[in-house]
Amino acid sequence: MSQELITTQEDFAELCAHLRDSGLVAFDTEFVSEYTYRPQLCLMQFATAERLVAVDPFEIEDISDWWRLMSDDQTTVIVHGGREEVRFCINLTGKRPQKLYDVQIAQGLISKSFPLGHAALLNRVLGVEVSGKETRTDWRRRPLTDKQVHYAIEDVRHLLDVWKTQSTELQSRSRIAWAEAEFERMIDEIDSERTRENWRRLSGVNSLRPRELSVVRALYEWRSGEAETRDRPARKILRDDLLVDIAKRQPRTVNDLLATRDMNRGPYHKEIAPGILESIARGRNLPKSDWPKQIRREKERDEQILGKLLSIALANRCAEQEVALQLVGTTADLKELVRWHVYNNGTGQTPRIAGGWRAEVCGDLLTNLLDGKITMRVGDLESDHPILFSENG
Repeated sequence: MSQELITTQEDFAELCAHLRDSGLVAFDTEFVSEYTYRPQLCLMQFATAERLVAVDPFEIEDISDWWRLMSDDQTTVIVHGGREEVRFCINLTGKRPQKLYDVQIAQGLISKSFPLGHAALLNRVLGVEVSGKETRTDWRRRPLTDKQVHYAIEDVRHLLDVWKTQSTELQSRSRIAWAEAEFERMIDEIDSERTRENWRRLSGVNSLRPRELSVVRALYEWRSGEAETRDRPARKILRDDLLVDIAKRQPRTVNDLLATRDMNRGPYHKEIAPGILESIARGRNLPKSDWPKQIRREKERDEQILGKLLSIALANRCAEQEVALQLVGTTADLKELVRWHVYNNGTGQTPRIAGGWRAEVCGDLLTNLLDGKITMRVGDLESDHPILFSENG
């Protein structure tokens, strides 16, 4: 199979026509995220049954034909760890991929391995050995060498074969629906980034009082706008920890602002101090009714201990059913289950771990353990799932 680098609009249009006709395409990107507000797309790689192609987006003015294909309901797009590819699609078009298949997630639904890197996954699924990736390449530099293009295309060369093998395995285990649900959940999570209150994810923000929350929200919104205008990563405009610290102190003058450690370095005094002070004032002067509400964290009670108990049972169940623990449930998921089942008597929104395909994995195992209906003990120490469960009574 030949490989090529496309650098003209005409050739790109012809490629998109081919991808549309194929209906099944492996896709990957090379990008750099350290220097710009959003990751900078530097190379796109495609594979169909007939062609292996790299596309240079620096040379092609309009690549929107591809994003329309990725977000239509006719083209199945195969990716590996494709969160950034999904993010590109949503940010550039406002539309979600409709038929996306992520081989990294799929592998975690038919084995205990997640997340597997590209080389490890190819070896596990196909027995294929691939050479190392150009991990230190600055993909912004031009011209690209033949070696760089070759390494980049290797990322998609085998993905269609992986997809075929995994699809057969998922079908034989009746887990196609699991995979489709998990792909959709990943896309939902990325899509929600545009509308969720991202400032609430700042470390330390839950310790702030309502008026301080109003200030940190205003600072966060100012920083996002400033970063987009300057096309720089937001944290290089103002670090997260400084946002929270400034929201607590709420300085009113430049001198007060620069009294904060690390605020007397870089461009703060001349360039961004006025914007910071204006944001502080805007957040502080909002009517009390417009202040964000504090999210009260319930006392953990026995959630941590019970969560650890459940994690042992869940790990054993996942090993038994050959599905990756990391995909089924996290420590936070297990604590949420404890709160819901033990302290809220199963009222309110069903925890993620107790719904959908995860409920098929867990069944009543975890809730029965919490209710004391079953006990667990060590069985065969040679087994990869050595815990045995028995009913009480």
